[in-house]
Amino acid sequence: PQKLGRIRGDCQRSYMLSLTMKERNYVTVFYESIHDISLLFLRVDMTHRFRRDLAKSDAEAKMSKQKLQQRMKEQFQKAMGGMPSWAETKLKKKNKKKDDSDDEDEDGDDLMRKTGNFVGSSDSLPKGIIRMKTCLHANNDRPSEDRLTTVQFHPSAQVVMTAGLDQSISLFQVDGKTNPKIQSIHLERFPVYKAQFSVDGEQVVATSFRNKLFYIYDMMEGKVIPVHTVRGLREQRVKEFEVSPDGESLLLTGTCGFLHVLTMKTKEVVKSMKINGNIVGVAFSHDGSKVFTNSEEGEVYIWDMRSSKCLNRFTDDGCVSGTSMAASKNGQYLACGSAAGVVNVYSQEECMRQNNPKPLKAIMNLVTSATSLRFNPTSEILAIASRADDEAARLVHIPSFTVFSNFPMFQRKIIYRAHCLDFSPNSGFFSLANSKGHAPLFRLLHYKEF
Repeated sequence: PQKLGRIRGDCQRSYMLSLTMKERNYVTVFYESIHDISLLFLRVDMTHRFRRDLAKSDAEAKMSKQKLQQRMKEQFQKAMGGMPSWAETKLKKKNKKKDDSDDEDEDGDDLMRKTGNFVGSSDSLPKGIIRMKTCLHANNDRPSEDRLTTVQFHPSAQVVMTAGLDQSISLFQVDGKTNPKIQSIHLERFPVYKAQFSVDGEQVVATSFRNKLFYIYDMMEGKVIPVHTVRGLREQRVKEFEVSPDGESLLLTGTCGFLHVLTMKTKEVVKSMKINGNIVGVAFSHDGSKVFTNSEEGEVYIWDMRSSKCLNRFTDDGCVSGTSMAASKNGQYLACGSAAGVVNVYSQEECMRQNNPKPLKAIMNLVTSATSLRFNPTSEILAIASRADDEAARLVHIPSFTVFSNFPMFQRKIIYRAHCLDFSPNSGFFSLANSKGHAPLFRLLHYKEF
């Protein structure tokens, strides 16, 4: 039989070679049609124990081979939860990618139609690679003519604010596609050092470089209110400040290690605290009951806001010169940056209990001074950056303390020198202020809400 099979095959090849190309195509189509017809009429016994489960009723005691193949394919897909990617054709894979991108855009459009204070419903963030999409710059509708110093998302609305040395504060609607400008105000001879929303999002506080004058912009009434003098404040200038979590006070950073608590209602200083050396970083605890300060000498102080007493004091591990500080929203972590680019992450609980706490992790992915630190609202990401070098920004996964390998994208420059970092209220977006007057915007796809 094997010999006869070889002879038959040789005869078929000789016959095909004797035909023209057009005749070969006709023969091929004919044999394929005969094969399809044979599949259609060939009946398979479905009472066999290996095929019995594929029959849906007694009427399917006999089934064509073609229908049996379709039934087995359906059974396989049902067991696998759909067609696996390796079984898809190239065309189907291409269409699926297109559909996924369309669905993503539709999800984004649905997201952009919502405003308000959302609660995220995502599972824990995986480490390694973060799913993200580069969007149009947040301030693309009105780029700054000079360096940006501030970018901040509104606490409840889908709005982002930028401010900088061009003496302006601008508000943009965040949709990830066009980011239209809502409003822009100009502050005469007032290059903005820092601007920050109030807790309720109805006001913006802005400070400059040279004097102690600062502005309060009331967005509800559309008024810009200058605050020329602050009762009880003996400082030549006011630059750094933090808004307390309860929204009732500002924490002003003064010279010679002073911290001043200013009430928002009366605009007067009600108490002051002092550390040794100059202050380089301030952070409130999540409930506002404590304040963490980092000194230029690398000493960390923990203050009680109610009594103004120092609860603990320790030296940042291995730090020669401190530069920045951030506290996580869940009350678990405290990050301290240094001029060497090292960022130490501590447990807040250990910082309260021990005089010499050891960091949970020393992050050494920056080679220049770590000037900006920010935890995302879910405390799963720590953003770190240095304004001393281009593209010196990293996103660190918490709690593995490993850097996401796909940020920044080194193929082309986007970030440049970062001066400020911020996440949207539910971590759906991330942005930063750079030295080119732009606020690059990234959509973090792991988080569903703004």
